[in-house]
Amino acid sequence: MAVFTCNLKKYRQAKGLTQEQLAEKVGVRRETIMRLEAGKYNPSLKLAIDISRAVEAPIEEIFIFD
Repeated sequence: MAVFTCNLKKYRQAKGLTQEQLAEKVGVRRETIMRLEAGKYNPSLKLAIDISRAVEAPIEEIFIFD
């Protein structure tokens, strides 16, 4: 099984966003952001794109599948 690494927390904090604020921007619950940051949830392509745009970072730097 592929290893999933999520660097979302680093990019979210760099933009000065809380989990709640990012969740509102991308239309999900805060718990979803929390699970993503913990590497316990794989985002859909749409969610990954929305997050990438919200934190202004490339998808491939936020979500890494090895």
